[in-house]
Amino acid sequence: MKRSVSPSSLSVRKKFFILGVACLFLIMIMTALFGQKGAVDLRRAQRTLTALEAEVRALEKEKVKLEAEIRRLEKDPRAVEEAAREKLGLIAPGEKVIVLPKDRKK
Repeated sequence: MKRSVSPSSLSVRKKFFILGVACLFLIMIMTALFGQKGAVDLRRAQRTLTALEAEVRALEKEKVKLEAEIRRLEKDPRAVEEAAREKLGLIAPGEKVIVLPKDRKK
């Protein structure tokens, strides 16, 4: 005893199958774009990486500059005196400091 399948029930099954495949495909696309480690997270990570690389380059430049200053301070006594005057506000014996008033804008 075979049951005959009506054409309308076949089309309903086909529609459900197509709808299921479409939903699955939509879920996969949404996961690829917005899920964990998706395209949005990847883009954000790339921007963070670019910013951190720029910061590293700036810090490396500053390091080279500070290393040069260290070498100069270790070898040149005048550099030590200059740094003491500028950074610490020290004066040599016998010198006088004249403090000028700041200009006040009226």
